[in-house]
This record gives sequence, structure tokens and C-alpha cells, in this order.
Amino acid sequence: MLASVFAWHASAQANPLPSWNDGAAKAAITDFVARVTKDGGTAFVPPSERIAVFDNDGTLWCEQPIYFQLAFGLDQVRSMAKAHPEWRQQPFKAFLSNDKAALAAQGQRGLLTLVAAAHSGMTTDAYAQSVSNWLGKARHPRFNRPYNELVYQPMVELLGYLRANGFKTFIVSGGGVEFMRVWTEKTYGIPPEQVVGSSGVTRFESGPDGRPVLMKLAKVEFVDSGPGKPSGINRFIGHRPIFAFGNSDGDQQMLQWTAAGPGARFLGIVHHTDAQREYTYDRQSKVGKLDKALDEAMQRGWTVVDMKQDWRTVFAFEHGSAGAAQ
Repeated sequence: MLASVFAWHASAQANPLPSWNDGAAKAAITDFVARVTKDGGTAFVPPSERIAVFDNDGTLWCEQPIYFQLAFGLDQVRSMAKAHPEWRQQPFKAFLSNDKAALAAQGQRGLLTLVAAAHSGMTTDAYAQSVSNWLGKARHPRFNRPYNELVYQPMVELLGYLRANGFKTFIVSGGGVEFMRVWTEKTYGIPPEQVVGSSGVTRFESGPDGRPVLMKLAKVEFVDSGPGKPSGINRFIGHRPIFAFGNSDGDQQMLQWTAAGPGARFLGIVHHTDAQREYTYDRQSKVGKLDKALDEAMQRGWTVVDMKQDWRTVFAFEHGSAGAAQ
């Protein structure tokens, strides 16, 4: 995966975003970067203020047919169910029976609460190891590949391109921060301290060997979605971004917050329009719904990336891409 993170370097001088088709979306990105990095230019932004934030689910990697952390939680609950007879009742019953309607009805906070409860009493180190083990063996139901191979190659290139131009890149996601921090540096080149996400409560304790540990508790501390995203940015990053990318209504407030700052701003939305290479969904989807944010993007001139038209390649493992420009 590190090869994927840094693969764009070889052709960076001639084409910094090789998996992007030439068009309005790619031009908007490169023109913005050129303007804010031109020393002495009217839109110049010093490197210390070049903060770029990205949603994760549906923006940097696939999120269908269910959020990947939810797939992890489902597998974990099933594997632990025999030791927890109390899980035969709702809300865990929905997990165990794969009742998608009941799961959807829980909402994001409800799902986070279920996942937190399933992992309560586990140390943070043990949890990280369980995430790593799952990523090593679990496979996506459609693509039959490890979930962390379902990352968008054009966005990996974009992250590298921004960093090469003095930007500091952050993930700001509704996903669990401890779930993401296990793999984001290897996959995206984004270190753990630059990942902002939903979090559960932990408690400092002495382990069986007397060494201090952090225990995960069955309580959600912070939900980093919707209006929680600007709060998370303010709390954990401390700078208003000048560049933000999302894909759903859950990212709308992050994009609004970024747009509200002075000077040059870039707002981007990944629009899932490619059923052959990935998925097609927006306004009616229960996962990654894009409705109000899409309307606002059209009204305000934000950059909407049409996956089918704007991306030459979706995933790094592709060999020839249907829908790409010839």
C-alpha cells in the first residue's frame, strides 16, 4: 500500500494526478494549488496555514454496501456472541441477524454505541490488534479484496500532491478514530495524530502485569459527523482548513466551515456515479446520502467530482478501466 501512496511521484512533474482525467475537476484542483502556493501572488497562503481535510468513508475509500467499520463490528459481534447471551436481544440482535433495516434505524450514534459496547473491556492495544487482524483476512463481498485495498487511487494521488506543495493533510471522519489510526498512515500517508474521528470513552487502569493500559468503555464520547466535524476540526486541529473534500450530507458542515474563512478556499465532493467500477448512489442512499450538500455545491460552485467521468482509475488494482477517457 505504501507503493500506492507514493506511486504518483514518478510522473509528478509531467502529470501530478495521473489517475484523473483532464477536465474541470482536475483543473480546479491544480489551479487552486498553483494560486495558493505562488510566492508573492495575491492568493498566496503560507505553508503553516495550508490545511486540507478529507472525509474517509466514500471520499478516500469505498463505503458500500455498508460502512467498513460496521462490517468489522458485525464480524466481531458474531465471533464474540457465544460469550454474550445478552446479545440475543435488541439492539445486538440486529447485528447477529444482519437485519439491515434495524441497523439503519439505529443511526450513526446508535451504531457507534453498539460497536463501543461490543469492545468494552478491551484495551486499546488489543483493539488495534483486532482491527489489524481483521484487515488481514476480511474480504469485501463484491470485490473479494481486503477492505484497505478499496481506496481511491485518485484521492491517494491528491493527498500526495497536496503534501508535495506544502499542505498538511488530515482525515476528519465519522468513523471511529481508533479504527482508522491502525492503518491510515500505511494506506494514505496520514499519521495517527492527523486523524480526527468519532471516539469512545477510555479509562486508565493497571493491567494484569501491573503495566498501565487504556480500557475501552461502552460509552461514545464524541461523534465526528455533520456539525460535529467543524467542532472536531476546531478541537483537534486548531486551524480552519483552506481545502476540504467530502462525499455526503454528513460532510456539508465541514465544507461550509471551510468555505466561510477568508481568502482562497477549495471545496470538493466525490459523487458516486460509476456502477461498473464502483457504485452509483446519492440522494436516496442510506449509506453516504448526498442530497442537501449536492444542492449547495451546485449553488455555490463547489467542485463536484463525477467518478465515472473524472477518474481514469478508481482502484489501484484495476487493469484497464471501463468509463475512463480514451
